[in-house]
Amino acid sequence: MKAVIFGCAGQELTAAEAAFFADVDPWGFILFARNIDNPDQVKGLTQALRECVGREDMPILIDQEGGRVARLGPPHWRSRPPMDRFGALYEQDPKAAKRAAYWGARLMAHELSALGINVNCVPVLDVPAADGHEIIGDRALARRADIIAELGQEVASGTFAGGVLPIIKHIPGHGRAKADSHLELPVVTASLEELRAVDFLPFKILNQAPMAMTAHVVYSAIDPDNVATLSEKIIHDIIRGYMGFDGLLMSDDLSMKALSGSFEARTEQAIAAGCDVILHCNGDGGEMEAIAGAAPTLRAEALRRADAAWFQYGQALPADIEAEEQRFAQMMAPVFQANV
Repeated sequence: MKAVIFGCAGQELTAAEAAFFADVDPWGFILFARNIDNPDQVKGLTQALRECVGREDMPILIDQEGGRVARLGPPHWRSRPPMDRFGALYEQDPKAAKRAAYWGARLMAHELSALGINVNCVPVLDVPAADGHEIIGDRALARRADIIAELGQEVASGTFAGGVLPIIKHIPGHGRAKADSHLELPVVTASLEELRAVDFLPFKILNQAPMAMTAHVVYSAIDPDNVATLSEKIIHDIIRGYMGFDGLLMSDDLSMKALSGSFEARTEQAIAAGCDVILHCNGDGGEMEAIAGAAPTLRAEALRRADAAWFQYGQALPADIEAEEQRFAQMMAPVFQANV
């Protein structure tokens, strides 16, 4: 089993993809909007992915945050508010906001679990700076680190209760970045003291999460030469050390333009820096072949962390979903925006 998570190109596996995945045996897969049409199609795709590697307990990820980052949407799935609506509600009623964050995540997880998707890339724990790039923006749970941590814990708990594993992201914090790492390299110049006081705080508080996704961001006060994903100093000293995170650490997507160099080199650097698993999302066959050739077998500490994360996976708790959907809509009514 390779220490990789791959995407696929379309709504059905091609014969070439199925053969490649069967040979490589990636630890998991990730789905995007290009892979989504209707519930029966998605269930068929997730089952096909499991069949081609022969593992029913395989992780299948998705980014279903709500708002503008939602791979599932109408007409087959409900629109969900962006995460910052929970922070807006917190300003009016903290108790109601925490309950809403929990149930918002749990209801999303219920939809995912029905499709065979068992990992959601939430919560976003980034603390947005006033002059930060809008790539985080309303994806952030709030503007204050302590509130983000409080609501992030509810999102994680609701995700667990819905039968899905959460991933905290983008560790150690993307909120100060003035560039979109999908398109270019962000450099954060804040001091270590500033980062510890604000950006790192939610991740340190939620350090028992089963999985985390790195940030393709340079933190010049810590390692001016490497993004966090490729920085042994940041992963060892900050993520594993200062934050105390011992869960499975996966890279953000290696095809993002914040990174440079060959895909073999990116893979080798990320693993050498301390990432347990490599994430590659776009379904490009040539890029996946390069990554698969450079990625190691999942073993040693990486395997231990993967097993520990998966040990926390469980079935959804029983709930009257339709009744909870109505309650959730009522809770969010004071801050709900029609354009989510």
